[in-house]
Formats: sequence, structure tokens, C-alpha cells
Amino acid sequence: MANRRHMERVKRIGKPGGIVLGILLVLAVIFMLSFRWITDYIWMGSLGFEKVFTTMFGSKLLLGAIGFVLFFILTYITFAWIRKTYIGHFHSNMLPPVIQNKKISRILMVIAALFVGAMGSSIVQGIGWEPLLKFLNHASFDQKDPYFHMDISFYMFILPFVKMIIYILLGLSIFFLAIEIGAYSVFHIYRMSRSAQLHLGVTLGIIGLLLAGIHVLAPYETLLTNKVNIFQESVVHGLSYTDKMINIPASYILAAVAVIAAVWMFIAVNRGKINSIVIPVGVYIVLLIAGQGVSMAVQNFLVSPNEFSKEKPYLAHNLSFTRAAYDLDHIKEKEISGAFTLDEAMVDRNKLTIDNVRINDARPLLDIYNQLQTFRTYYQFNNIDIDRYEIDGEYEQVFVGARELNTVNLPSQAQTWVNQKMRYTHGYGIAMSHVNEITKQGQPKYMLKNVPSEGVIDVKRPQIYFGEEPYGNVIVNSNVDEFDYPAGDENKSTRFEADSGIPLQGINRFLFALKEGSFRMLVSDQITKESQLLETRNIMDRVKRIAPFFKYDDDPYIFVREDGSLAWMIDAYLTAESYPYAEPHKGNENYIRNAVKVVIDAYTGEVNFYTVDKEDPLLETYSKMFPDLFTNEIPEDVQRHFRYPTNLFKIQSAMYGTYHMSNLEIFYNREDFWQFPTEKYFNEDIEMEPYFITMKLPEQDEEEFIQMMPYTPKNRQNMIAWMGVRNDGENYGEIFVYRFPKQKNIYGPQQIENRINQDSNISQQLNLWSQGGSKVVRGNLLAIPIEDTVLYAEPIYIESSNETSLPEVKRIVLAYGDNIVMEETFDKALEKMLTLIDPEKQKDKAKSEEKQEDEEQVQDITGSEKILQDVSKMFDAYQDELSKGNWEEAAKIMTQIEERLGEVE
Repeated sequence: MANRRHMERVKRIGKPGGIVLGILLVLAVIFMLSFRWITDYIWMGSLGFEKVFTTMFGSKLLLGAIGFVLFFILTYITFAWIRKTYIGHFHSNMLPPVIQNKKISRILMVIAALFVGAMGSSIVQGIGWEPLLKFLNHASFDQKDPYFHMDISFYMFILPFVKMIIYILLGLSIFFLAIEIGAYSVFHIYRMSRSAQLHLGVTLGIIGLLLAGIHVLAPYETLLTNKVNIFQESVVHGLSYTDKMINIPASYILAAVAVIAAVWMFIAVNRGKINSIVIPVGVYIVLLIAGQGVSMAVQNFLVSPNEFSKEKPYLAHNLSFTRAAYDLDHIKEKEISGAFTLDEAMVDRNKLTIDNVRINDARPLLDIYNQLQTFRTYYQFNNIDIDRYEIDGEYEQVFVGARELNTVNLPSQAQTWVNQKMRYTHGYGIAMSHVNEITKQGQPKYMLKNVPSEGVIDVKRPQIYFGEEPYGNVIVNSNVDEFDYPAGDENKSTRFEADSGIPLQGINRFLFALKEGSFRMLVSDQITKESQLLETRNIMDRVKRIAPFFKYDDDPYIFVREDGSLAWMIDAYLTAESYPYAEPHKGNENYIRNAVKVVIDAYTGEVNFYTVDKEDPLLETYSKMFPDLFTNEIPEDVQRHFRYPTNLFKIQSAMYGTYHMSNLEIFYNREDFWQFPTEKYFNEDIEMEPYFITMKLPEQDEEEFIQMMPYTPKNRQNMIAWMGVRNDGENYGEIFVYRFPKQKNIYGPQQIENRINQDSNISQQLNLWSQGGSKVVRGNLLAIPIEDTVLYAEPIYIESSNETSLPEVKRIVLAYGDNIVMEETFDKALEKMLTLIDPEKQKDKAKSEEKQEDEEQVQDITGSEKILQDVSKMFDAYQDELSKGNWEEAAKIMTQIEERLGEVE
């Protein structure tokens, strides 16, 4: 009796206890699923981008819900239909209890549907959130394709979204068909059960209709590829002759056959004529293969023998649309003489260009910075970048590197939790050096150096909390003073003065301690109510986390703002794969713009996405999707440091090497194909990279910051042209090309390299330096356009085999026309080059200078003689006053004598 009462009490207590436990378990699961979203929302909110997060999260949630419901319902209906068919077809004693029991079978079907629904939710929201937002917010390109007359936006935004839906449904239908075939193959149910036949018929019909949808869309896709069948490619990227004559009609025929086959199979299966479904399937497969066969035959026997005439109109579309996709249709081409007109007057007219010729290279310079400007093992320069500043009123090109903190290099005893999370929190300052000046030892001549920073620019906030290093999260404004910089035998400390971090108060502290997996963060008494967590401090990770839908340049660079703070610049690329008729540069990517510049404050971590090309339809689409992401007004001190991204410029210049040809026959034959030249760098022949120079364009009055790339014809080494892009002010992004006359030979970079190797004096000296444990390093060869001519310059580094050795610039090689010189400095090399170009004029100049020196010496002698005569008279007067006893007057005369003699010196 007592046991019975005890059991009843346990049941009374256990029932509500179980409910409470179940609720707690559900809440725990919900919390674990939403924990990441909550912390991401808090982090995005700390940067002012919470609406960007909610837009992405909302679209994923909506699609996830739609995908879950769709996959769940269809899976449940599929299994319920199979169960109903089994129960209607088999006697109850022939079925296992799990199918007969309605409650258990429903639970199992719900579990299976939940699993498939979860998979579907993950798939749909994972691949569909961005296409959905683009579909709903897309902007028009105001340009139509010449065949279907659809706006470019149809191919960029609508077609990919519709295709995605069809392929998701087709994949799901094929999955269900496989389940149904497996279920209804048991005892050949599909032959005897009308329910099974109807089920299979519906699924086959849906698959047929979806295949028809794919074939209806296929003609539009002919504008996006150069494949004409599974084996062959056309010379045209986009619609081709074979596509128009064979592939597009074949697609419509196959679409019609797929619809007919769907209806046929539905009727046939429902009537029990299972074998008859082979007919429409066979016809469809035969037509599919026949279409490919006819396509191959037309391409082989009709197009290939007379390819140019057949493809001529489509080549024109390929040419014009590719130029538009890569923004090449606004490039200005000009021809320059390439005459050998360099002289002293030209040098004087282009003094700023000459003064900014780069005689240092970034790669060896990185080693020098890391050895001479780190001062402590935990500092590190990751990269050396090129920028320009106005120094004392002079426009100057410079090298800049950020001195970042790398806690991995801290001594092992210093790698404590407090040190890594609270004390060692930031790097310190930058180093800056001239591109065109070196010390007597061949080292860079610094403009900004040491810790704290000393030099020509006042860096008022040198602390670098956010940078390129793989920084961990840190806690600032704790009870631990942050290490700022070393000062002799002691270390200076600082406190974080911004409020851009995540406040570690209330629930935030618990959430982020849990996220960090740090119990110490939760209980440490070093954390106060003013403490903040600085999270995601690597700038690349930071911007990708905010806006993962962009592609980012892999070369961020640091610059000094007008207020003395440091900031990073990252170029964001807007890319697409569906621009009609455009040839892809990589994979299927055939559209690219650098419409956004991202600036990250190195101290606060504040991020701004500045819009550069507001007219770009893809940027306009993203602006509609995320109106709070972009900043339209660009501060002048930010715009002054815009650099046209090298990666984009390289893509554009590579595409222009083919697509500069406007004559279709020449374009078809690739007769005037331009390629990148090669150069010798570190004693290896490599493809030349685009580079920055400061120069004055022939039609301009002032020097500006230019990025350029020389061209050589295919399989030849002479320079045929060079492409440049402007970087300053309102001219930013303006691309131009200067062509040399085809009948005139202008030495290309590799020809200059070969001539340097063949110069007996230079090669002999380089070989001598290579002996005795030293290594000769050939720096970047720069082609420097000056008005209508080109001068080449290459630094020669000497580096000992010692691991701690520093590469030093020992010689500068200049090449111009048939002349090559090598001297200790650029000025000496240029002077010698001018002498070789015009020896008579240089002799006249030398004679003139010698005559001037003689005249000055004569003047000096004449003046000296007069002074000595005056001193002689003054000395006689001095003796006369002494003889009279006028001591004070004699002293005055002696003072005058000393002053007069001083003039001789």
C-alpha cells in the first residue's frame, strides 16, 4: 500500500517535472541554435551594421522556413502515400506492426520529414539568400542583348534565381522518385497497385515539366558560354552560329517533347501500361543525342571550314559586350612617336618624374624594415606598400609599412592569458621611406621611423589595434594597463580611448565568455564595467564578416589621415558570372568592378564602405539590398590615397591585350594580340607585374600617380604599347593606352634585360660581386615613360649569404635606346646617360662649367689681392697708433684687420 502511494506521488511530481525538463531542454536547444546569431547581431550592432545583419538573417530565415516547409510537407506526403498504398495493397498480417500502427508510423514519417526538411532548409537558405535578394532588388543595366532583347539584368539576376528554383525542385523530385521506385519495387507493387502507379505518374510528370523548364531557359544560356555541345567550343563566347541554327530550336523541341512525355507517362502509368513509358523516354533521349550530333555536324562541316564568315556578327557582339563587362569601352588610345628625344631640357621639364623614379623594391625592403625598424621580437611588418603624400609642398611617392604586433613572438614566459588578452593589445606606428633615395650603405632613406614615430608626418594615433596579423580578441579598459611601446629600459603604457568595442556588461559578458570558451573572462576581477571586447581584429576577416557577398583585394594598405590617425584601405570587387557574350577571365566570372573602397580605422576598428562608382547597376542592386551599408560622401583625406587595385588592373590589361582589336578579322585571327612582357627578377625570368610611378602625361601639366603595364606583341619582345590608369582626384580610374608605331622598334623589358646581361662591363662586375659569399639580386625593371620616349631603370642589390644580412642597393642601371650605364646613384647614371646621348653638348657644358669656375677663381684672386692691400694699409696705421701710445685706437684697427682677413677664408 505504501509503495503504491509512493509511486502515485512520484507520478504526480514526475509529470510536471518532465514537462519543465522538456521545456528547459527545448529552450537550451533554441539557445544553442540562436547563440551564434545573437553574438553576431551584437557585434554587427557595435559597428552600426545591425540592419545589414537582419537583412541577411531575415532572408536566410525566410528561405530556410520555405525550404523546410516545402521539403517537410512533400516528404511527409510521399511517405504517407507509400504507407497508404502498402495498407491498401497488402493484407494486415503481411505488414510489419510499424506500418500498421498509425501512431508509430506517423511519428516515423514526421521524423523522416523533419530530417529531410532540415536538409532542405539548409540547402535553400545556403544557396538562395543572395539570389533572392538580388532578384527582389535588382537594378536595370539599360542595355539589352541583341538576340532576345532582354535587359542584362535578366541574365545577371532573374535567370540565376529561376534556374536555382527549378534545379532544387528537380533534385527533390528525383530523390522522391528513387524512394518511390525502391518502395514500389517490393513484390512488383507498381504493376498491381493503382495508387502506386498514380504516385509514380505524378512524380514522373513533375520531373518532365521541370526538364521542360530547363530546356525553355537553355536558349538564354547560349549567350553565357562558348560551348556548342558537350564536346566542342565555339570561337565566340556567347551566341554562335550553331547555337542560333541548331541548339536554340533543339531546346524548344526538347521542351515540347518533355511536356508531352510528362503527360504520356502520367497517363500510361495510371493505366498500368508501365512498359509504354519507355517510348517517350526513348524519344526524349534519342532527340537529346540527335541534337548534340547535329550540333557537332554543323560545327564541323558547316562552321569550321568557313568560320569567320559564319561567326562574324556574333564576334562583334562578343567583342563589344566583353569590353563593356570589363569597363574597357571607355579607354582612350593615343599614339606616341617613341622617338629618342631624351635630353637635359626634357629631364628639367620632367623633374618630378625623374625625382620619383623608384630605385628600391618592396620585397627586399620588407626584410630591411623587419630587421631595422621592429626593435622588439613581437613587432612585425607584414607588407610594404606604395603610396604618395605631399611632403613640404612636394608631391612624393613613398614606401609605407605598418609595425604590427605578433604575440606569437612573445617570450614563452610572457604568453599568459592576461598578457595576450589585456596587456599586449596593439602594434605601434608606421615606417616610411623614399622610393628614390638611399643612404651611402644602400639602405632606404627613412622619412618616418623609430618608436615613437619621428619624421616628416605627425602620426597622432600610432596605435594599431586592427591590422593584417591574425589577431586574437582582446579586452581593453580593464584594470591592466596596455603596453604601448618600448622606451629604453622601460615600457610605456596606454588606455584605449574609443568606445567601438563590445561592452562587457550584463549578458554580454556571459555570452562572449561562452563564445570565447573562457571561464576566466567570466570571473576575472580585471574586467570592469568600462571594459570592452575588441573582436575580429584581422581586417580581412572583419570586412568579410560584415559583407561576405563581396570579393576583396588581398593587398590592404595603410595610410595616414589628415587628423594624424592611421587607417587601412581595402578594395572590394563586385563580380558576376552571367554577363551575356562576355568572355570569362577566371572560371565563369566575366564581370568585375571596383565600385567600393573599404576603410578600416586602425585604432577604433570603425569600418566604412565608400561607394566609388555609383552608376554601376550591380552596386545599385546591393545598395537596394543593404541601404545602410554604404557611405556616399568620401572624405578628401581618404580619396587622396585611392589606389587603383592592381589585381583589377591586371585583369583589365590582360583582357585588353585581346579585346583592343576593333577589326573583326584581325580579332578573329588574334593577329594583333598583346601580352605582358617578362623581366629578370631575383635572377629569374618572371612575368612583369603592373607598377606605380609618378609621371607627367604628355598632354598634362602636372605629375600624377599612375599605375602602368607595358605590352609586347605575341612571341616578340619589343614594346608595342603601354596601358596606364590614373589615381588622383577626379581622374581616378581613367584608363588610357599609348601605342608606339608598329614600324618602329622600341626595346621591351626582356630585351633590355638581355642587353644588360650582354654588356661586358656590367656582367663582369656582377659576376665579381657574386663571388666571395655575396649574392647579386636584380630588382624590378621599370619602364619610365617621359613625354614621347621611354627610359629604363633597374636597381642592383648585393646581399651576403649570412642569414641576418640586409640587401643593399649598390648600383643603378639605366637603359635608353642603345645605351646602358651602371653607376652608384641614379643621378650619376642619368648624368652619364646624357653624356652618351649627346657627348658634344655635354663637352660644351663641361667647358662652360670649367670656364665659370676659372672666372670665379679669378674673381676670388682679384678680391683677395684687394683685401690684402687693405690689410697692409690698416697694419701700417695700427703700428703708427702703437708708436703714439693710442692703445684703444690700435685695438680697434686690429679688430678690423681680423674681420677683413676673415673675408679671405
